[in-house]
Amino acid sequence: MASLFASAAAGAGLELVFGSFLRAILEVRRSNIMFASTLKLLEETMESIRPSIMRIETFNRDLDRPDEIKRLQDLMRRGEELVLKCAKIHRYNYVKKPLYTKKLVKLDESIRRYIETILPLHQTSDVKETLFEMRILSSQIRNLSMGGASSAGVSSAGVSNKSGFVGVCSPPGLKVVPVGLEIPLKELKEKLLKDDKASQVTVVSAPGGCGKTTLVTALCQDADVKEKYKGNIFFVTVSKSLNALVIVERLFQHMNSSTGFLSEEDAVNQLENLLRSIGPEPILLVLDDVWSGAEYLVEKLKFPIIDYKILVTSRFEFPRFGPSYKLKALNNADSLTLFCNLAFLQDGNSYRPDQEVVNKIVEVCKGFPLAISVVGKSLCGKSAAEWSKRIKECSKASSILANFEFELLHCLQTSIDALNKNTAAKECYLDLGSFPEDQKIPASTLIDMWTEWHKLEEDDAIANLYELSQRNLIDFVVTRKYASEDYGSINVLQHDLLRELAIIQSSSGSIEHRKRLFLDISGNKIPEWWAEQRQQFIRANLLSISTDTVFSSNWCSIEAPEAEVLVLNFQTKNYTLPWFMGGMNKLKVLVVANYGFFPAELSNFQLVGSLSNLKRIRLEKVSLPSFFSASVQLEKLEKISLVMCSIGQAFSHSTIFMPNIVEINIDYCNDLKELPDGFCELVRLKKLSITNCHELSALPEDLENLENLEVLRLNSCIELLELPDTIWRLRNLRILDISACLSITKLPDQIGELSSLRKLYMIDCSSCELPWSVVNLVHLNEVVADEETANAWEEFKPFLPNLAIKVHKDINLNWLRL
Repeated sequence: MASLFASAAAGAGLELVFGSFLRAILEVRRSNIMFASTLKLLEETMESIRPSIMRIETFNRDLDRPDEIKRLQDLMRRGEELVLKCAKIHRYNYVKKPLYTKKLVKLDESIRRYIETILPLHQTSDVKETLFEMRILSSQIRNLSMGGASSAGVSSAGVSNKSGFVGVCSPPGLKVVPVGLEIPLKELKEKLLKDDKASQVTVVSAPGGCGKTTLVTALCQDADVKEKYKGNIFFVTVSKSLNALVIVERLFQHMNSSTGFLSEEDAVNQLENLLRSIGPEPILLVLDDVWSGAEYLVEKLKFPIIDYKILVTSRFEFPRFGPSYKLKALNNADSLTLFCNLAFLQDGNSYRPDQEVVNKIVEVCKGFPLAISVVGKSLCGKSAAEWSKRIKECSKASSILANFEFELLHCLQTSIDALNKNTAAKECYLDLGSFPEDQKIPASTLIDMWTEWHKLEEDDAIANLYELSQRNLIDFVVTRKYASEDYGSINVLQHDLLRELAIIQSSSGSIEHRKRLFLDISGNKIPEWWAEQRQQFIRANLLSISTDTVFSSNWCSIEAPEAEVLVLNFQTKNYTLPWFMGGMNKLKVLVVANYGFFPAELSNFQLVGSLSNLKRIRLEKVSLPSFFSASVQLEKLEKISLVMCSIGQAFSHSTIFMPNIVEINIDYCNDLKELPDGFCELVRLKKLSITNCHELSALPEDLENLENLEVLRLNSCIELLELPDTIWRLRNLRILDISACLSITKLPDQIGELSSLRKLYMIDCSSCELPWSVVNLVHLNEVVADEETANAWEEFKPFLPNLAIKVHKDINLNWLRL
C-alpha cells in the first residue's frame, strides 16, 4: 500500500511540475517579447508532448515505476527557473539576450531528446522483458507437451546453446599485441555497447596496412564486448571475391546448421530466420576488408533484429551507412613502441643502435603500422653493418616503399588498383605528388588543375575529390569556421607514404617522356640530368618544382612546350619566376605557393603576360607591388585566386585588364582597403569572393555593373560598413554571404529586389537589421544564420513560404557528395 501511495504522489508531482512550467512560459512570453519566438517553440514542445506524458505517467503509476519520469521532472523544474530568470532581463540588454536564448534552445532540445530517446528505451526494455517472459513460458509449454525431453544443448533449429559457437566464423586471435589502439578501441566499443538502433552498421576505414583488422580483432577479444555478445560474434573476411551466398554458407557452416539454398535471396532469408532464432541475445557480425562496390552485401545482411550490429572494415568509405570511423596513423611514441617490439630480441645479445638511429628509421615510416612492422621485422637480429646499410636506404620514405615493395607497396597498391575502373580519379590521385610533403593542398587548386588538364567539368572534379576521400587516399580538412557551398574552405591532406606512391607511379620511364615531372631541389643543387644539358626538352603536361629556404632562383634552361599545369612551391623571402615559363605556350594553370612564414617578393611576373592560353592563376603568400602593370595582358584568364598576398599597393595604382575573367577569390589579403579602378568593368564576372580581408571598408558604388554576378561572398570582412545601395540591380545574384561582417548594421532597403537570390548566409550577423523589403525575396530558398539572426528571419517566414531557415552549428561537407 505504501509503494502505491508513493507512486500516486509522484504522478501528482509531475502534473504540478508540468502545469507550473507551462504557465511560466506563457506568462513570460506575454510580458517579455525579447524571448517571444524562443518561448513559443518551447510552448509548442510542451503542448505536443502533454498527451503522451500523461498516458505514460498513468501506466508507470499502475506499474509502480515512478523513477522512469524523474529525469523529466527535473528538466521541467530547471526549465521553470530559467524562464523566470529570462523575465528579469531588460529588453535592451544585448549581452545577456543571446546567452539566455541559447539556454532556452538547449532546454528545448534536452526535453525533446528525452522524449525521443530515453522514453523509447524504457518502452523497448518493457517489450524485451515481455518477450523474454513469453519465450520462457513458450519453452515451458513446449517441454510439457514433449514430456520434458529435448536435445542436450541444441535447439530445434540446430543451433548450439548460448555458451557460444566455435567454427569457421569465430573471431581470429591477435597475432600481435595492439599498440596505439587504446582510444580507437574505447570509442568503437562505446558504439557497439550502445543501444542505438540508428547506427546498426559501423564502418572502420583507413588505407591498407593501417591496422583495421588488428583493431576489430582486439575489439572482439575485449571483455566487455564478449560479455555482451557472448558466443554470438561472427567474423567473416570478405575481400574482393565473396558474394552474399558464400558468406551465408559460411555462417550456416559455423553454426552447424544445414545448408542448401535455392538462390542467394533464399540464403539471405534463411540467415535472417537463423539469426532471429538466436535473439533476443545480442549479435555482432564483423565483415572484414569490404571493397568498394560491395555495399550491397552489407545492405543484404542488415536485418530488423533488436541488438544486431554489423562492424565493417574497409579501405573505402560507404556514405550510405553514415560517417566512417577513420583509423589514424600512430603517434611517435606508439610508433617507437611497435618498432622496438618487432626489431629487438629480448635475449640482450643482439645489436641495438643508438636511439637517434631508431628515431630516424621510425620517423620515415610516418606512423604507418604496416611500414613499421615490415621494417622492424626485417632488421630484427641483424648486424650493425646491416643496420647501417638500411639507415642509408631509409633516408627517404620512397626508399621504404621501394625496398619493401612485395609487402608494403603491394598492400598500398591495392587501394590504387581499385581506381582502375575510374581512370579520371586515378589520374587525379597521381597529380597529388605535385605538392610538398605534410602540406595542406587547397581543394580549389586541385579542381583548377583537373578541370583544365583532364578536361573535367567542375562537378566531376569535385566527385573525384570525394572519390579519393572515400577510398582513404586523402583526408579533408576544413580551415574556416564558416563553410558554405564553396570549396575554398576545404583543404586536402595526404599520408606521406601514399604521396610517395603517387610520385613513384608517375616517375616510371625516361624523364623526357613522363606525363608528370616532379622536381624537388635542395639548396641550389639542380638535378644532374637537368644541369648537364643547356636546353633540356621534356614532354610533361604537369611540371612541379619545389625549392627550399636557400634556393637562389638561379634557373637552368628547360623546354616544356606541352606543359598545361605549372606548380611552383618555394620558401624563400624573394622568388623569381623561372624565365623558361615564357615558352610554355600551352600553359593553362599556374600555381605559385610560398610555404615560408612571410609574404615573399615575387619578381618576373611580367612573364605571365606572354602565356596566351593561361586560364587560371593561384598565388599564395606573395607580395605584388606592380601586379597589374600595363605589360601584363591577361586576355584569356578566367579565374584568379590570391591568398595571404600583399596586394594593396598593386591594387591602388592599377587598372585591370582581364576581359574574360569569371571568378575572383581574394582571401586573407589584409592590406586590401578598396578594389582598384575599373574593377566593376569586369562584366563577365560570375563569382566574387573577398573573405577575411579585415581592412576592406567599402565596395564600389558601381558594383551594379557586374550584371552577370551570381555569387558574392564577403565572409569575415569585419570592417566592411555596408553593402552598396545599388546591389539590388544584380539581377543574376543567386548566393550572398555576409557572415561575420560585424560592421554591417543594416541590409540595403531595396535588398528585396534581388529577384534571383536563392541562398543567403548571415552567420554572426545579429547586429544587422532586416528591412521590410526582404518579404519580396520570393525565390529565397535558404537562410543560414546564427541563432539570433535566424529568429529575426522567423518574423518574415509567413511571407516567404518556401524559405528554410537553418541555424549554423557544425561545418557540413555533404555538398562534396553532390
